[in-house]
Amino acid sequence: MTTLTGQQIADEHLDGWAYLLGGLQTRIRTPDFAAGLALVNAIGAEAERRDHHPDLDLRYTHVDVRLLSHDAGGVTDRDVRLARAISALAAEAGLSPARAGVSRLELALDSPDFAAVAPFWRAVLSMEHRGDEVRDPADALPTVWFQESGKDEPRQRWHPDVWVDPAQVQPRIEAALAAGGTLVSDAEAPRFRVLADSDGNRVCLCTWQGRD
Repeated sequence: MTTLTGQQIADEHLDGWAYLLGGLQTRIRTPDFAAGLALVNAIGAEAERRDHHPDLDLRYTHVDVRLLSHDAGGVTDRDVRLARAISALAAEAGLSPARAGVSRLELALDSPDFAAVAPFWRAVLSMEHRGDEVRDPADALPTVWFQESGKDEPRQRWHPDVWVDPAQVQPRIEAALAAGGTLVSDAEAPRFRVLADSDGNRVCLCTWQGRD
């Protein structure tokens, strides 16, 4: 099973779905918990029929859905087909998928020697070590990514990477600036932009673009 690139996924024009950190995500707002539960049941039945299962998060006001093919390590045609099916189930219930407000949090640790510190974080977080990351097998906690940095002090050690749909980048930048932040760098755009709060704490807004 071949994984799809970010551009190939964008070319599928999956309305309401965002490609974030290796998976397809959407948020389907519901009028009440019962409507959300009914949608989850419908998605579950369709997933069983296809023998391909999404991650579902049922809340009082919405259902979050995340799709990826674990055996392939990313998004495949199988996920695209299931995303379309889930969108159809939502439409039948008078609901619609939305990408606005959907994001994925990754924690980045700047270290001059990530190989030395990664085993500690794998152990204390009870995660799996994969390349330059440690990941939660249950996908409940944010991934920790190790970024090589210099040794000069002072240096920042932790910063969050917030993965968003490309259409959400500019609104988030504008909101951050209005809240007293600064745009530190957009030299790596559209892959990521670096922002900082008034104390200098940094965060990266990341997208799939420019990575394929």
